[in-house]
Amino acid sequence: MTEEYLTTEELAARIKYDVRTIRERLKDSVLLEGVHYIRPFGGRKILFVWGQIARDMGKPSIANVGIPMANGGVLHG
Repeated sequence: MTEEYLTTEELAARIKYDVRTIRERLKDSVLLEGVHYIRPFGGRKILFVWGQIARDMGKPSIANVGIPMANGGVLHG
């Protein structure tokens, strides 16, 4: 199977985020090297793996999960 690779600009247009937001806030926090993007031939250029990003975009955010407490309750927030 051949993956579809996108530049930062192409990804921004596809997911409706600003290029700067992808570079500064998403890359290395929710978009991980080796999973969501690669650096072909060890260079500086970044290509995003569309198939993996599309699959992971629909997953629930960890922020929506509560922290379990010792008394059996859940901490939200």
